[in-house]
This record gives sequence, structure tokens and C-alpha cells, in this order.
Amino acid sequence: MTGPSRSGGSRAGLERLARLGPRTDRGRLLLVLLLVAAVTAFTATVPLLRGFFDLRVYYGTVHTWAHHGGRIYDYRVPGTVYGFTYPPFAAVAMLPLALLGRAAAIAVSLLVNLAALTAVLWILAGPGRRRRGWYRCALCLCLLALFEPLRDTFSFGQVNLVLLALVLVDCLLLTTGRGRWAGAGIGLAAAVKLTPALFIGLLLLAGRRRAAALATAVAAAATGLAAWADPAASRFYWTEALWDTGRVGRLDYVSNQSLQGVLARLGEPGRPLWASAVLLTLGVWAWRARRAAAAGDWPAAFALTGIAACLVSPVTWVHHLVWLLPSFAVLVRAGRPRIAGALYAVLCTSVVWLWSGDASGLDGFLGANAYVWVSLGLLFALPAGQPRADRPPLARSASATAPAPSPVRPATTAAGDQSESSSEAGAPAAATGAADGSAREGGRSPSSEPTGSTCPAAAKPQSSSARASSYTVSPPSA
Repeated sequence: MTGPSRSGGSRAGLERLARLGPRTDRGRLLLVLLLVAAVTAFTATVPLLRGFFDLRVYYGTVHTWAHHGGRIYDYRVPGTVYGFTYPPFAAVAMLPLALLGRAAAIAVSLLVNLAALTAVLWILAGPGRRRRGWYRCALCLCLLALFEPLRDTFSFGQVNLVLLALVLVDCLLLTTGRGRWAGAGIGLAAAVKLTPALFIGLLLLAGRRRAAALATAVAAAATGLAAWADPAASRFYWTEALWDTGRVGRLDYVSNQSLQGVLARLGEPGRPLWASAVLLTLGVWAWRARRAAAAGDWPAAFALTGIAACLVSPVTWVHHLVWLLPSFAVLVRAGRPRIAGALYAVLCTSVVWLWSGDASGLDGFLGANAYVWVSLGLLFALPAGQPRADRPPLARSASATAPAPSPVRPATTAAGDQSESSSEAGAPAAATGAADGSAREGGRSPSSEPTGSTCPAAAKPQSSSARASSYTVSPPSA
């Protein structure tokens, strides 16, 4: 299908959607209020709450480290075997929590995630964001509230939404031709959590060596800062904790929606088979992402990288799948809103939890891994490498506003310089982005189970670390 016809189909689809529902502002306001009430009732009852479990891990770790001389990787949430699993720089970045009480920490977590979500939506909306209007924005927020990974991100007090925002800022910089500082966000995200480091690979595939070097330098500097702040913690993490997936949780737990999770539920957790699956997945990602970047389609390239990162990570809990959000924006912008809606609906259902107790049989293989199948489908079929005619005006803004060649400078020279500048900018249609081991608490009800949704979780494994802080029994008071 040609670019113009696909773009026309997308506009026609948006017009049809705009005609749905009430025509008056009063009717639209009433519909939005009804939807808000329904979404509030749903989020308060059906998926239950997670008790900010991951935030409790961050809070207890930082307080123990900063105020009581404890070690970062020794702290355990009282009554559990789960503690901090991120690189040491993440603890350094979370040090402001040491100044807050528990209630204030929860409030700050919610505000930070709201700010990150606002940034993500602003970038994903693209150049037409000002034409959306309050009605469409309100409907979009109601739909987002049903998205299980996003619900869990807020309820756990997770950080993946912040990392996604950092990565998308780099996508925006590349999109708009302000690529001088592109890579800094990716570097910071990779220093907090290893999964975003795959975006450095994307920059290398795309030939953006300057951005890749900046991302690597930022990640290395942040890691070095953490090593200076706590050499023992850095040594323990990079030599022991990093290689011990048991610290994070059971690989076969239904919340693990990665390739490793699928194999573990099949009873095949061996590394050779998983490594083969990872190599095949990375091969598909490299082929498709490189083509997308070569065509200047940065939104699709970043979206494909987020998808691949979720698939190849040994542990991808359901709330990590916020990295799939950019792929839905790419689908809608490519004129495929029905496909985007169908896949999005699957990720709103919490369907995988129907097999939390028993994932055996064909139904378990299909249902317990439903989110993995969505990710694989997006990896193989996400529209990528669209011709420049398919992309919104922002992609061509740099070249469209270039000055006309002067009489003393041949037009061919101006065109060549312009092409070089456009290549450096890597301007696509609109910025989207790509794309932790969550702590879990054994023997708890569904409402407090960190990776649980509508069903209680199975018993959790013990951490391989025998060390425990003195605050395992008596947590720091707030």
C-alpha cells in the first residue's frame, strides 16, 4: 500500500472515531464522568491493589543504607525474602526517599509517575497533540487506566514509566533534529536498570555513534558514581547479584511474560534453549529496527526495541510491559487502530492470571503466555520503515524550513548539505519510544501480592543471599 493511501486511511479512521458518541459538550462531559466512575470502580475492585510493595523495597533500602549503616543488598521487606535488585546507581538516585516518611514517599511516587506519564503521552501524541481536544484526551486517560501494566506501575510504586520517559526524550531529540544531547536519557535509564541498554544497541545499528557514545558515557559515569559512593555494594552487584535471577523471583511465575518465562512454565528453564530463543529474537529486532532507523522511522525503531527488551529479559513482570505503549501509538499512526485496540484490550484483561495456579496443557500454554504472544506479534508485524510521505509534517520540518540556495551557492550543494542535516536529525513522524525485577511477597492475599493481579500467587523462592539487614524484622519507622 502506498504512503498517501495509508495516511488517508488513518485520517479517515480518526474522523470516524470523532463522530462516535455524543455531539454536544454536555453529552461528552456526561459520558466522560460515567467512564471515570466505571474505571474508578474497576481499578478499586477487580485488579485489587499492590500495596506499593516495590516502593517499600526502595524506601526500606535507602533508609537502611542512609540512616543506619546497612548495606544496599542486605535489606529485606519485613516478612519476605525480597530486597533491592537494581544496579547500585538506582539506590543513589533514590536517596531523596531517605528524607521522607512513608506517606510522603507514596505521594511523591504517584506524582513522579504522573509526571512521567504526562511526558510519555505528550511525546507519543506527536505533532497533532494540540488538535486532540479535551474529549479525546479524557477518553485516552480512561483507556490508559485500564491498561494492566500501567495500573500495576502506579500501585507497586514502580520506576519503569520514568525510564520510558527518559528514553522517549532521546527519541524526541532525534525526531526534531536536536540530536546533540540524544543518548543522555538512554544512558541514565540503563544505569538505573539494565534492560534499557538495548537502546544503545539501536543507536549503533542506526549509525548514531555520537549518541551511542554519549549514552555509554552517561551510563558509565553514573555507575562510577555509585561505585565511589558504595564500593562494596557495586562489587557485590556486578559479581554476584546480577547473575542470580533467584533474587528476583521464580522464572515460571505467571507474571514473568518473557521468553524465559514461557520456557520455565514448559519445564525447560535451561540456558542453551533460552539463549537460542534470545539470539533469534535479537536477530529479528536488529533487522527490523535497522530498516526502520534507516528510513528515518524512529518511532517504530524505538517501539521495536522496547518490545525486544521485554522479550529477551530473563524476567519481565507484567508491569514492565509499559514499554509496549509506544507500539500502540505506532499502530494508530499507521492507520491500524483496530489492531491496536484489540491488542491493547488483551493487555487490559489480566487474562494470564487465570492460569496462575496451573499453566499446563494447551490452554495454559496459550493463556498463561498471552502477553508474550502479543509482544511477539508486535515484533514481527509492527509497521516500520514507512516512507517519508507516510509521516506527519514534523518529520520534514527541518528540510521544509531550510533556506533556499543563494545565487552564489549552487542548488545541488544546498541539497547535499540539507540531506546531511536531515540524516543527522533522523526526523521521523512523531516521537515515540521504546520500549525490574519486582519484589514479591509470599503467602499474601491477591491485594498485597506484588506480581499478583486477580489471583493469589504461588509460593516464592528464597533469595540465594544469606545476608539480611537488621531491619528485616524492625523496618525503619516513618
